[in-house]
Amino acid sequence: MSDKRDFYEVLGVSRNAEAVEIKKAYRKLALKFHPDQNPGNKDAEERFKEAAEAYDVLSDSSKRQQYDQFGHAAFGQGGAGQGFSNMEDIFSAFGDIFGGGRGGGGIFGDIFGGGRTQRGPAPGRDLQIALEVTLEEIDTGVKKTVNLKRRERCDTCEGSGCKAGTGKKKCTTCDGRGQVSRNAGFFSMAQPCPTCRGAGQSNESPCSDCRGQGGKHEKTEIEISIPSGVEEGMRLRISGEGDVGEVGASRGDLYCIIREHEHKIFQRSGPDVMADVPFSFAQLALGDKVEIPTLRGRGEMSVPAGTKPGKIFRLRDQGLPRIEGHGRGDQLVRVFCEVPTKLSDRQKELLTEFAEIEDERAGKKNFFERVTDFFA
Repeated sequence: MSDKRDFYEVLGVSRNAEAVEIKKAYRKLALKFHPDQNPGNKDAEERFKEAAEAYDVLSDSSKRQQYDQFGHAAFGQGGAGQGFSNMEDIFSAFGDIFGGGRGGGGIFGDIFGGGRTQRGPAPGRDLQIALEVTLEEIDTGVKKTVNLKRRERCDTCEGSGCKAGTGKKKCTTCDGRGQVSRNAGFFSMAQPCPTCRGAGQSNESPCSDCRGQGGKHEKTEIEISIPSGVEEGMRLRISGEGDVGEVGASRGDLYCIIREHEHKIFQRSGPDVMADVPFSFAQLALGDKVEIPTLRGRGEMSVPAGTKPGKIFRLRDQGLPRIEGHGRGDQLVRVFCEVPTKLSDRQKELLTEFAEIEDERAGKKNFFERVTDFFA
């Protein structure tokens, strides 16, 4: 069970709050607990990170839907949100909130006297793949090996992008900050430097192997653990398995979208599974103890005499694990009557005799009345 506070509580908004309200609440908290406003205050720094993590989830419609359904458990052991480790991560993720990229420029930069304008190394790009899993794999959890193409650091230049013995030079336009200021009335707005495109540096001797990029795309193989109970469309985050970042920065993350493989027997509804099981007329009329399929092999169930087609039986705790970790769902068995297409002479004789007895017992009731009695 996660010890994180509820994200709606963190931002002080209701669970049906609109996106504009969520953004406004986050700006207010970010302003209040910004590190430049609270130097040396560890509690304020933690509150600042907590608010950023809450906003990261609630501002994304897909993440918010998963969070509303499963809470922090929807994002694996690391909990929900990106789990920001430092201020640069937050400024990089929410540059629009802070008015123009890293360091909290723009509006926030003016309020706090400029803030952090120095460009830090950029983290790696996040990647996304789709993974198909069967109900049996969802039932037990599974490890899958996947092949993907991602950006890796160039071994020749060790990620610098420069030829051996050379290095990047500080951009003279922005003095290495990666940003230039532009007056906009009362405010001073920060924007990426047009010369170095926000890099803060220029590379006059690029590495011939990676063409100055510091990295190149390579095929790799990784193993992914899929927890039991996952559902169609759920997004799992595997930290640090995305593209490599710039030297000194973290890798991006890998997001896995769950796709459920259609099962031949079972249909799923949350943690419950449903199976349609055929019975003969004699079994339904006389009752029987039968063998039925389950996700974990074969099981037995008793059908009482007089069972009508369409009846649903519930086998407790025989469904899928609940993603939040509280037991299992149920297996539902829906009965239908299997009508034989070929009959022996003896079977025809017995059924004809049975029909005559039924007609005598039904008396003068018409067909509609008999159907009504059957479903009563």
